[in-house]
Amino acid sequence: MAAEGWFWRWGWGQRCPGRPGLPGPGPGPATLLHLILLLGLVAADITDGNSEHLKREHSLIKPYQGVGSSSMPLWDFQGSTMLTSQYVRLTPDERSKEGSIWNHQPCFLKDWEMHVHFKVHGTGKKNLHGDGIALWYTRDRLMPGPVFGSKDNFHGLAIFLDTYPNDETTERVFPYISVMVNNGSLSYDHSKDGRWTELAGCTADFRNRDHDTFLAVRYSRGRLTVMTDLEDKNEWKNCIDITGVRLPTGYYFGASAGTGDLSDNHDIISIKLFQLMVEHTPDEENIDWTKIEPGVNFLKSPKDAERKAEEKTLSLGRD
Repeated sequence: MAAEGWFWRWGWGQRCPGRPGLPGPGPGPATLLHLILLLGLVAADITDGNSEHLKREHSLIKPYQGVGSSSMPLWDFQGSTMLTSQYVRLTPDERSKEGSIWNHQPCFLKDWEMHVHFKVHGTGKKNLHGDGIALWYTRDRLMPGPVFGSKDNFHGLAIFLDTYPNDETTERVFPYISVMVNNGSLSYDHSKDGRWTELAGCTADFRNRDHDTFLAVRYSRGRLTVMTDLEDKNEWKNCIDITGVRLPTGYYFGASAGTGDLSDNHDIISIKLFQLMVEHTPDEENIDWTKIEPGVNFLKSPKDAERKAEEKTLSLGRD
């Protein structure tokens, strides 16, 4: 079995039926011993489900204790966000609404995994709904703006669950999940659905499902992975997997949503944040992780060629 295959089985695999969101069990002892002999030191970089620890101070779990409470302020919300006993509704199915919810505690974990149980639903028919949810790990919190209800030119990581294609020329199939890392210098272009600043993405049919929908984000040793469970099969499906990502510690987790002329209900049922038990080298441990600037170690942006090709087409059209 290849190392990548082992990572999927052990690190993600099936979610435990009794504990929604958690990765399932890995290989048995005999299989594990055989794999270690085959893969050697590769095993040191792989984390099994039993080594992950729920961090309650960064998690949003029913009955939502600490949400908007001055006595235990774990989460704050603003805008159109509405708290119920079963979900946190970021926006109702109404036009021109913005809402968000933000963890009150900065996260100082170097390696983490976040599982989000969410629901996007409404009465709008095909392409007559919007706009979607954004999941954040950013320096600033509780700052409303034009990017799915939160500020533009942010510092940190964003995962966009976009339900409406603003770019009529796009070949993407929506709903669409994409990832963006920003050091404050980049602006999200709504007219192009963030195409120029997207690092990677995938089509994901998560809207108006009659069963639970989940998304998982893992960040460890510069590797960012996004998985989905949208088919009611109790297992993760790969969406995004990129390396060379640099994220500092001390940022905040949050979720936001926005509607415009079109609308949807955007609900968060739970957010679970797990610490990944990963060994780092002495040099890595000596780094001040709070001073790292968000970025990606690309020799060339994956969208550069696409942008240049479109600019060339536009130039030819003007001649």
